[in-house]
Amino acid sequence: MKARIEVLEAELKSHTAAAAKEASPAAAPPARGALALPAAAPAAVPAAAPAQAAVAQMSSDSSSSTVVPPTKKPKIDPFSDWDWTWLNGNPRNKDVAFDSKFFTPEIRADLTYTYDFNKPVDNSMGGSSELFRSNELQLEQLGLGGDFHLDNVRARFMTQFGMYSTATIRNDPSYSKGQWNIADADRYLAEAYGGYHINALNGINIDAGIFMSYIGLFSYYNFDNWAYQPSYVSSNTPWFFQGLRIQIFPTPHLKIEPWFINGWQSYGSSNSRKGIGGQIKYTPRPWMNIISNNYGIGHDDLYTFNRGRIHTDDSLEIKYYDKPGKTLDKMAFSFTGDMGCEFGPSNTYPASQYFSGGYQQGVACLGDKKDANALPGQNANFIKGGIDPKQSFVGFMVYDRTWFKKDTFGLTIGAGLINNPGRYLVLLPPINGETASSAAINAPYFTGNPGDSFKAWDSSITYDYMPRQWLTFRWEYDYRHANVPYWSGKNGVTPPGSTGVPYTNNGFPQFYACMNGGNTGFGDNAALPLAANLSLANTACQSQGSSLWKPDLRRDESLVDIDVMVKF
Repeated sequence: MKARIEVLEAELKSHTAAAAKEASPAAAPPARGALALPAAAPAAVPAAAPAQAAVAQMSSDSSSSTVVPPTKKPKIDPFSDWDWTWLNGNPRNKDVAFDSKFFTPEIRADLTYTYDFNKPVDNSMGGSSELFRSNELQLEQLGLGGDFHLDNVRARFMTQFGMYSTATIRNDPSYSKGQWNIADADRYLAEAYGGYHINALNGINIDAGIFMSYIGLFSYYNFDNWAYQPSYVSSNTPWFFQGLRIQIFPTPHLKIEPWFINGWQSYGSSNSRKGIGGQIKYTPRPWMNIISNNYGIGHDDLYTFNRGRIHTDDSLEIKYYDKPGKTLDKMAFSFTGDMGCEFGPSNTYPASQYFSGGYQQGVACLGDKKDANALPGQNANFIKGGIDPKQSFVGFMVYDRTWFKKDTFGLTIGAGLINNPGRYLVLLPPINGETASSAAINAPYFTGNPGDSFKAWDSSITYDYMPRQWLTFRWEYDYRHANVPYWSGKNGVTPPGSTGVPYTNNGFPQFYACMNGGNTGFGDNAALPLAANLSLANTACQSQGSSLWKPDLRRDESLVDIDVMVKF
């Protein structure tokens, strides 16, 4: 084609020169950048018109003699030029059900049936931010909302009616600090933010409100994920932040997103210092996604005033096979690795400022750090006096996904593990109604003291049937193991009850409970050895004509879940 154009250009030039010479021999040559046209066209110019038309319709480089100005390459929306519906943590819809100039709606419905082979008698499960009740059909989430957009102003909201509205807030200790009932204010909102889009680079978004964190790769919405129950790296790290974010897109394949937030998955502030962090997302090829999340600065342990936290979360997703139209469509894998820790010296406060006698144990990222203020280790979980115990988080998870029959079927195999001494990110079992807030004061049955050990691993296999892009039927099996009793056993995690109604909380999760449902008034007092705490609690139960109740916690859990998920 290029050679043919050069021939046509040559013919055009020769005819143009002859006509110009005949009409006006003294005429000046055409200016650069203007089309060279004859002053008076001859009656017939063989091949000149087709050549001129061909040249005029093509964009040339700077070395060409063509005088057609080059067209400016149009900008594209970030991450829109390639198909990313294969990603773990990303919606798989290829189309938008409905759109308008002002509003793009979004509807999500997630129903699950879970069967825990430990068969807890109170139907209550722990250790998950996705599965909460055994042998029951439960509405996980009903999400109604969408995106507003007009004149570069933007807003988004999404509800979370169902189990998410109570389970998510339960893992945030900050709401119990102070007044105004933050828990009820925010529990029915998964996302709620507004902001402005700036037409610079490939786009800049500034948003304020509640937004997704995507630390841990998996999406908060199960429809978007390759598996229903993610491994510990995802299930124990934040699903949301509240604060300010700025999304900067230097190129269509790069996002830089800093955060200024209340803290680590918190609607309020556990202490006075806020958290900062950010995400970098890079997609250099249509088969590769790289994400790095980093967090720091925040003091995120409720009422522990000078203990800082840092965390890094990094993921790689690779689509290593792609044959559309074949029985075997696509294959991809994801790998996520996390590292983090807490640090801060021991402190002594006046009793009027701190509820536990004024002393807080120091911790260190690597442990064994000398601490001049540390008291001799009185609690059995502390290592020894004068030394700050290790408080860290290390974990990874890996998943492999295969699609069949034009993405109608999917098979995912995954596994992961964590090591979290100090248990500061471990989801606390819901024993006697215990929450992250009550555990910050005393966690009598599953403690989270500095030095407490927690190591766990898990594996899963997931099968999906996806007859439409809006609908997923899912079957999944999970096996999980911990080095300490952690998951609900046959006798459950709820006291027997004192009013003839079995398996009801007694309202005092911070204290040991009695078999009759009574309250002992004793919990995990760091000033006393563990055996002394239990002895005092047992004496309190005996004075009520009862005995000490203990939850049934197991080291292993295996379960199946069947799920129906819809997204428009």
